[in-house]
Amino acid sequence: METLLNYIVWNPSEVIGHLGPITLRWYGMCWLVGIAGAFFLMRWLYKDQKIKDELFDPLFIYSFLGILIGARLGHCLFYEPDYFLSSGTHFVEMFLPIHQMADGSWKFTGYAGLASHGGTLGLMIALWLYCRKTKLSLWTVLDNIAIATPLTACCIRLGNLMNSEIIGKPTDVPWAFIFEQVDGQPRHPGQLYEAIAYFCFIFVMLWFYQRSKKKGSAQDQPTTQFKGKQQPKTAAKPLHSTSVGTGFYFGLVLTLIFTFRFFIEYTKDVQEAWEADMLFNMGQLLSIPFIIIGVYCMLKATRKRQ
Repeated sequence: METLLNYIVWNPSEVIGHLGPITLRWYGMCWLVGIAGAFFLMRWLYKDQKIKDELFDPLFIYSFLGILIGARLGHCLFYEPDYFLSSGTHFVEMFLPIHQMADGSWKFTGYAGLASHGGTLGLMIALWLYCRKTKLSLWTVLDNIAIATPLTACCIRLGNLMNSEIIGKPTDVPWAFIFEQVDGQPRHPGQLYEAIAYFCFIFVMLWFYQRSKKKGSAQDQPTTQFKGKQQPKTAAKPLHSTSVGTGFYFGLVLTLIFTFRFFIEYTKDVQEAWEADMLFNMGQLLSIPFIIIGVYCMLKATRKRQ
């Protein structure tokens, strides 16, 4: 009993309250706060770079749908393909937030399972479609989204913490959490580790952004933010390697998040039983391509560009 006092007993309700027939849950609220925070940060970035307001309006819809669809499909296809591809009913559950009960009835469950790797891939595809519509430079959009991404990622992991999911391995560290909804063992709070790291990454991204403005960046030349052959009337200044539009921020956020994600997996319990005997679990294997892409984009951005 004396040992248990050294640990944090964690057993919050998943439900915040009820708004008429609508049940408000912590996980959904954290998603909402994360998306809203990224929305306002992106609006500030667009205004700071003098990008037209009408080009910002469709960005939220593209990003929200890309993240949600990608994260859902990523979880279903990467972690539970045997279930979701086993029948037409389960296939429907992959796209709709419902579940068929044993008596044949349907129950609204929300999307119980979202994968960050799938969300990242879905966001990239959505941003490509957005750039085709608006004619904005894809690298400019990717860099701006990258600056806002850690804020959303932090909130999502806090939602996982409130749901007592994606738990860590058993441990005896004094800051261990006892997830009563799971078992009575002290475990690493893996979700909290990630949330704290992503919160710190927000300031890293903003520090580089402010630093690039002082050294002369792409914001001084709005015409470079669009596709095509339009050129500034005055001679172009060389872009700094950390300017928005070079791909530096896109590479930086991928490298930071997925490198941390790779190593933090060693403290987290496996999500599916079949991962137990793997040298690297699914989360680590899916992180490697993103790390490689991130490093490549940063190296590419260090070259002098006109």
